[in-house]
Amino acid sequence: MKSSLQLRSFVCLAAVSAGLVVAGCKSTPDLTASNAQALIQAKYDAQPAAGVNVRVDDLGMRQGLDAKYWNRTKMYPNKFWADFQLTPDGKKAVTLPGGGDVIQWRPESAEDKSYSIIVVTAATNHRKAHDVTNIRDEAVPGVDGMGKAGDYTESVNMDGVPAPLQGIAHNTGNKLSSKHTADFALDNGAWKLVSTN
Repeated sequence: MKSSLQLRSFVCLAAVSAGLVVAGCKSTPDLTASNAQALIQAKYDAQPAAGVNVRVDDLGMRQGLDAKYWNRTKMYPNKFWADFQLTPDGKKAVTLPGGGDVIQWRPESAEDKSYSIIVVTAATNHRKAHDVTNIRDEAVPGVDGMGKAGDYTESVNMDGVPAPLQGIAHNTGNKLSSKHTADFALDNGAWKLVSTN
């Protein structure tokens, strides 16, 4: 009888102890690709909207003329230098990094088709994060314990950019996306974005 009572006491004590252990252990939430993407995108959306740098080469200059973004206002004696003034539609679509409204087209020769200038689209969009992959445990600088890292693609956002300018942006030489890595850490039981690079 005494051993039966001891056995019951032991079983009860073991059950209570197991309950306390389970209650005291919080499982780490999983960081999914969609959760990671949402955290990265939230960071981009919190930043000021930015324009997109667009490299305009010889083909792009002709496309811009067809779209009536600029008009040639001066041809130089060498017959391959020219000045192009932004039209009212052009001023709505792009700005010139150096300011002003005149594109100074100065290729090295009449055969130089690689010469280009940079224009900047109107600052109305945020970068887009997508294709998050390879989420892994990783030591994150400045974070106690183990964090996580994931790879993703950052793309420029051409929503609202006029179709002719989108066409110019898709010409050879323009880089519209790039690969990056994001670091994450647990903060009060939830994952937060620490940095992107």
